[in-house]
Amino acid sequence: MKVLILGSNGLVGSSLVRNLSSNREFKIVSATRNEADLFSSTETKNLIEKVEPEIIINAAARVGGIVANNTNRTEFILENLKININLLESLIGHDDIKLINLGSSCIYPLGAEIPINEDSLMMGPLEPTNSPYAMAKLTAIEMGDAISKQYGNEIINLMPTNLYGPNDNFSETSSHVIPGLIRRLYEAKIQTSKTFSVWGTGKPKREFLHVDDLADAIGFLIENNHTPHLMNIGSGEEVTIKELVYKLKDIIGYKGEIVFDTSMPDGNPRKLLDSTKINSLGWKPKIALEEGLNNTVDWFIKNKSAN
Repeated sequence: MKVLILGSNGLVGSSLVRNLSSNREFKIVSATRNEADLFSSTETKNLIEKVEPEIIINAAARVGGIVANNTNRTEFILENLKININLLESLIGHDDIKLINLGSSCIYPLGAEIPINEDSLMMGPLEPTNSPYAMAKLTAIEMGDAISKQYGNEIINLMPTNLYGPNDNFSETSSHVIPGLIRRLYEAKIQTSKTFSVWGTGKPKREFLHVDDLADAIGFLIENNHTPHLMNIGSGEEVTIKELVYKLKDIIGYKGEIVFDTSMPDGNPRKLLDSTKINSLGWKPKIALEEGLNNTVDWFIKNKSAN
């Protein structure tokens, strides 16, 4: 089974390559911007026709944390729309190709009932700090649904919760919460800073999933030929931002004081996905948060010169 992984250099793509390559049933073809610029419809179409995959996993996206999402709103909607428009349009005429499209839990409404199930889609306004990115992902789901109904392609939309792990983006300004905290806490330790500032109150609750668990879930769905239209993938484990910061403080060994800047926004107060659908099929996450955080911190310290 030939599987084309788009965005194979990123957090999710690199994990998929690592994990799926160990399965002899899969012939993995990795694609980065060097193989095809997904902002180009011609290059995207040529790549698919050259590789002739049975399955495409779309892990290519412009992603970032709350600061990047809120600051670069135009880039986040335009670039993600371009990628998905070019990819989905390239599938027309290739109804034998199955697409696994990776979205985000931010597609769900701000006031959705917790835990958030798939039926909450389009039932209310989005969280304002990342609504452009969420709209791009929602548009991809709608486009995929239209192509599936009109042209016959199997298109699976997977909505993972907040991801973290090796090969993440550890940028101080554009990263998600876990890699951003890891970098800043490590630097605060090295600089023996007396205080460490965190945005918001620390009260919001978040669910995190190690990226290797997501790759495992995708492999599980492919191997068992499950083809859900829309499915959440989460850990089912919640932690407050304050608890997360103190866990990382202990793992990294930072000795200073944690200060919460309550003048800065918290974002969504709580976001926990309902992963009943995939759990009922027999899949469960394997990597507990404590283990995953230690694993990610170790990777960052060994590779910090590249980040």
